[in-house]
Parts: sequence; C-alpha cells; structure tokens
Amino acid sequence: MKNYLMLLVVVLFLSCKSNNKTTEELAEVDQTTIAKHIERLASDEFLGRKPFTEGEVKTVNYLKDEFEKIGVLPGNGDSFFQEVPMVEITGTPSEKMVISGKDGSFNLDVLKDFVAVTSKVKTDVSLDNSELVFAGYGIVAPEYNWNDYEGVDWKGKTAVVLINDPGFQSGDSTLFKGNEMTYYGRWTYKYEEAARQGASGLIIIHDTEPASYGWNVIESGWSGAKLIIESNLPLLDVESWISNESAQKIFDASIMKGEDYKTLARIKGFKATSLDLNISVAIQNKIKKDVSKNVVALIPGTERKDEVIIYSAHWDHFGIGKAIDGDSIYNGAIDNASGTAALLAIAEAFKKSTPTKRSIAFIALTGEEQGLLGSAFYAENPIFDPKKTVANINIDALNSPGKMKDLTITGYGQSEMDEYAEAAALKQDRYIIPDPEAEKGYFFRSDHFNFAKIGIPALYASGSYEGFDTSIEEVKEINENYLKNKYHQPSDEYDSATSDLSGVQFDLQLFFEIGFKLANENYFPKWYDGSEFKAARE
Repeated sequence: MKNYLMLLVVVLFLSCKSNNKTTEELAEVDQTTIAKHIERLASDEFLGRKPFTEGEVKTVNYLKDEFEKIGVLPGNGDSFFQEVPMVEITGTPSEKMVISGKDGSFNLDVLKDFVAVTSKVKTDVSLDNSELVFAGYGIVAPEYNWNDYEGVDWKGKTAVVLINDPGFQSGDSTLFKGNEMTYYGRWTYKYEEAARQGASGLIIIHDTEPASYGWNVIESGWSGAKLIIESNLPLLDVESWISNESAQKIFDASIMKGEDYKTLARIKGFKATSLDLNISVAIQNKIKKDVSKNVVALIPGTERKDEVIIYSAHWDHFGIGKAIDGDSIYNGAIDNASGTAALLAIAEAFKKSTPTKRSIAFIALTGEEQGLLGSAFYAENPIFDPKKTVANINIDALNSPGKMKDLTITGYGQSEMDEYAEAAALKQDRYIIPDPEAEKGYFFRSDHFNFAKIGIPALYASGSYEGFDTSIEEVKEINENYLKNKYHQPSDEYDSATSDLSGVQFDLQLFFEIGFKLANENYFPKWYDGSEFKAARE
C-alpha cells in the first residue's frame, strides 16, 4: 500500500506538468543491440578508442554509420560530427625527481614514485630548485572561509597538496560537505587553483581511499600522450602526483618531520608552510595539434523541434599503453563501450516508438578520459540552445550484475530529474538512493558535469547497490573487483559468454522512458533551491 501511494504521488506530480495523450507506444530497448555494439566497440579492432589515433577514426565512423542505419539524422546541421580542436602533448619526464635540502638530496623514480605532465604547449618545461610549500588541500573557498594559499607569494614555488577536501573522514558533517566530496576535492580543481595563485608547479599526494583509486590508475592514466584544449587561462609548468610513500619521505626530510600533516591541513585557519626543500624535474614534449570529434545525432520532434533532450556518453578510452599481463590494448568495455552502445540502443528504441513532440539528441563525446574535454568544448560551443535544452541523461560505465532493485543517483538532491527517475524506478519496482560513496566525487567525474555547469539539469544514475538476485554484499564485491582489477586497465574487456547485460538493459529502459516522458511535455525540470547550478539556468 505504501509503495502504491508513493507511486501515485509521483505520478500526480508529473501528470500536472504533462500534456501527454494515452496513445503513445514505447518500444523495449533491445539487449541484443546493446551486446552487439559493446562487443564491437570493445574489440581490439578499435585499438582502445583513443582520440587522435586510428582507433578514433574507426570509432566515430562506426557510430555515424550505425546511427544512419537506425534512421537517425545528423545532429550538427548536415554533419554527424562536431569538431573539437585539441593539442596532444606527449611528455617524457626526467627519470628522477630530485628533492634537495640543506642535509642533502634524494631521488624519486618516474612512474614508481611520481608522474609529471604539463598543459603548456611548449617543447620543454621544468622546475629548477623550486621551493616546496605544503598548502594543505590546495583550496580557496570563500563560502567556507577557507584559503590554503593565503600569505604566500607563490611565484616560482611548487605547492604540495592532499587529494579530496577537509570534510573527508573528518567526522564533521559541517566541514565542507562532510564525507561528500565537493568540487574542491577534485584534482582538476587543484591544478586550476594552483595556476591561478601563480605557482610554478603542483604536486598532489596520492592516497587510495580519498582518491578512490589506486596508484596503478595514476601510473597508467598519467603517462604517455595527454590531450588538452588550448586555453587562455593560467597554467602550471608541471602538474604532478606522488605516491603516499614518497610524500612521507619528503615530509621526513622537511622541517615538518614528525608532524601529522594530514590532520594539520584539516584545521580551519591552517597556514601554508615551506618545507625547506626544493624540487627539480623536467619534461620534454612532442606536440601535435589535431581535431577530434564529438558524434552528434538527432531525432527531430514533431511539434517543438527546438526543445531538446540530450543523451550523452563518452566514446573514448586510453588506446594502446603500458602492457599488463601481456596486453597493451585498453579496450574499455564497461568504461565506456557500455554507454556508447547505450546511445545506439536507445536511439533504436525511440525510432520504434511513437514520435515525440520534442527533439532527442545523442552525443557521443570525445576526450572524457583526458578531463571531460569533449563535453567542455560542447558547453562552450553548444549546438542546441542551452535554455531550450530540457535535460541531459548521461550514461557512463554501466556495470550492473543483473537487474538491480536500486537506482543510485549521483548528485541526488540537485534537480527535479530525481523525481522523474523515481517515477520510472517505481514502475520497475525499484527504489532510488543517493550515491552511497559521495566522498569519491563521481558527480564531477563524468560529462554530465559540464552540461550542469551551463544550467542543464542532468541525470547520472545506474543500478549499483542491491540486485533482485544479488545481495548488497555481492554487488559491493563486484564493484570493488572492477575498480581494483579492471578500471582503466587492459582487462576491461567484453566476454559474451560471461557478461550479463540484463541489468544494463533494465537501466537503459528506465533512461529511455524518462526521456520519452520529457519529450512529450511542455515542462522544463528545475534545479532545486540551494543547487550551485540553479543560477546558470535562470
């Protein structure tokens, strides 16, 4: 009875906004279609789908051809492509990072102890005896009365900072957002802020728990070629990570020896402290300018063609990289052949259903793994008017082991998209929950974030907590195994004999029905009061 009343309330909430008729026919998202496209996109033929490679050419042409077969139209005028100018910087760091002080020096080894890259389009960059200064979490947040950089002239200096933000595992829900990561906790923010402060370099101390991934992810993801979009914003000479063990060596050699630097950084009023050490490291770069592509497809609406629902997923992965167990192709089956295949499967379902009043766009984005580059470029150069873009439904790394009871919403509490998701979930006898691992900052780690930043309400969700036939503990073990052994590794491959896509299909049916509902309404979902994205919409 309780579930019936919940469903009735949500249906009444949505029906007051809708002008739907009851003659609509909805197709089923086809599981065979999903499997076919994941298997193909994650095959060695596509060479790990890295931008600027033969793998990109194969991938974007495959997507264009498959959208055409479905009967979907080009989404960027008469083209299926939006060109995204990028720069590929292939950096070779010095084998050693030298840490020196009055009592001598020691070396850190590249990859084993540190990684170093640059976003400057220069053939050579370096830090030469740059002073190391511990800057806590590297955060400037006026709304929290927090400034880790205050009181230091940062010119020529290198900041050393912690990953995540002070609220993580503090036990204090009023410190930032408690255990839930804010954008201040993301590595992207930390490099941006250090550059704004005028520093020459920034070193982030890796720690598996607050980062939410191991050093192996840093090692594979921060070596080789790096893609950027050229910008007029300030940039660091060197962006670096060091291992937790290497950080301890540095602090043991510094004037902060014996101090609990992680606890000190969490105290309000913490002041940046010189470590009385210097750093030297150099990077030689090969630079290549080229153009990558977002793939954009469109199903025009029958009545309000200029009002658009956008389904997004990134097509890219890491290409060919460091060999692990003899395999060097980073196939990215879950991350994100699953989401890319989802766009095709949902497009097929829309074409088999009653035509919608609003338009439906499908954008397969480039450069997500390099820092959400394709969606960032789209946000600055939107094809569809953001004010008339109804919502974004983003699909990334679907890994449901069978049908799930839950629908976990990353960024729950931001917008009325939660209510649309809840109505669709109740129809499937499911419940919705906020991300139970909000401390990992997933809301800032996929492409919906860039749509949200320009005011478009975004839904990013999947079944990932409790299955109908799989316990909470079993699902947790599966998720942990993926993060430890497959995430951003060559082992993220598709095996048709062992892969269960019933849960993926279940999620995609839900996303399809939410989009179908939105596409037949006059209503625009709103951001909730208190959301940092509300102002952009208004």
